[in-house]
Amino acid sequence: MVFYLPENLETATSLDDLTPRQIVAELDKYVVGQANAKRSVAVALRNRMRRQKLAPELAEDVLPKNIIMIGPTGVGKTEIARRLARLTNSPFLKVEASRFTEVGYVGRDVESMVRDLVEVAIDMVREEKVDEIAEKAEQNAEERLLDLLLPPPPLVRKHEKTPGDNDEGRAAAVQEQFQRTREKLRAQLREGKLDDREVEVETRDRSMPAFEVISSQGIEEMDINIKDVLPGLFGQRTKKRRMHVTEAMDYLIQEEENRLIDMDQVTRTAVERAEQSGIIFLDEIDKIAGRERGQGPDVSREGVQRDILPIVEGTTVNTRYGMIRTDHVLFIAAGAFHVSKPSDLIPELQGRFPIRVELHSLTTEDFIRILAEPKSALVKQYTALLETEGIKLTFSDDALEEVAKFAAAVNEATENIGARRLHTIMEKLLDEISFEGPDLKKKTVRVDAAYVQKQLADIVRNTDLSRYIL
Repeated sequence: MVFYLPENLETATSLDDLTPRQIVAELDKYVVGQANAKRSVAVALRNRMRRQKLAPELAEDVLPKNIIMIGPTGVGKTEIARRLARLTNSPFLKVEASRFTEVGYVGRDVESMVRDLVEVAIDMVREEKVDEIAEKAEQNAEERLLDLLLPPPPLVRKHEKTPGDNDEGRAAAVQEQFQRTREKLRAQLREGKLDDREVEVETRDRSMPAFEVISSQGIEEMDINIKDVLPGLFGQRTKKRRMHVTEAMDYLIQEEENRLIDMDQVTRTAVERAEQSGIIFLDEIDKIAGRERGQGPDVSREGVQRDILPIVEGTTVNTRYGMIRTDHVLFIAAGAFHVSKPSDLIPELQGRFPIRVELHSLTTEDFIRILAEPKSALVKQYTALLETEGIKLTFSDDALEEVAKFAAAVNEATENIGARRLHTIMEKLLDEISFEGPDLKKKTVRVDAAYVQKQLADIVRNTDLSRYIL
């Protein structure tokens, strides 16, 4: 299997060319600090590539080295895993371990995470196929729309003859006139001159009777597919709808995409990609750590761990797209571990996460870098948002330092929520500018340390107030 990288990565043409150092460099563009965690995921990814070059017999026995990330909230655990998946074009699913329940209780069973991963893979592969056939689908939709705007005359319609009319010259003239008119209409359509015109499109009636299925494993595990058993009941009826040309074009393009895409091939590719390169991010793993000392009616945390264990070890899960093996899915677990510790997990589950990395709490210097350095830094986001209304927003260096100090101070005085504190601080800081923005006469706004002090100092000093506002 060959993976291709996003267009913004110029350093390599395929994943095989990415060294661990280059992977870390790419992650550095989005996540500040946490070098150990980046190094671990880079090595895990590189080992996945190395495995693909082995002989099939040996490759089957090389299992992924799952990772546990230990660190407080808001330090970049999820972002590292998500960016890694985007970098490698891998199906990625983030799920909280605390949402699962032990078998026998009402709630989500652990196998649902695998089914959700396959759904993500299906969507990914389908989007790729849509990009491949987009031009063809648009051409077909344009032809269908032109047929609606200008129906062909009887002499031009394919496989149709007018009774008693043997005048081939007349037919050719009508054909030529029709084509000229059609091309003029095509030009007007592409220039947007026909956008307000209405056409009558035959659409599929998507109404579907409601069924309630009570099952611990979900409707996708049923042996029969209701849509296949009752084909006339689902999506086969059509009705005519009047819509504007732009809306009709979008609808016809979507119909053509569904017609041109081979969903069987999409399913096969997606299942393989989920099995070989899927990444499941198990957040809040610390919430299910710990051993119960007594018996009670509550859901057993240890029971949830035992249910998760076979998925991480490698098992086969039944989905609506067939059987999915989890042997080579990479699992990245994460948790703050404030109350519990990784050793509180059951030994079997601990053994399936051989790599453990600790992520450190963010410092004032880290906050300054987070505000300005990453590609999607907060300062860049707010600047771009206000620029849409003609407001030129700039931040001085001392303003960023003040914001970082306030964020660190509030985290220390109240709950440490890491970089997420910057979102609340920045919202409060720019509240006035964002509200007054459209009415401002002076469209150039500079935020300096004095402005930050004015907006935030009183709130930060009052601990009770900052708990509610920041």
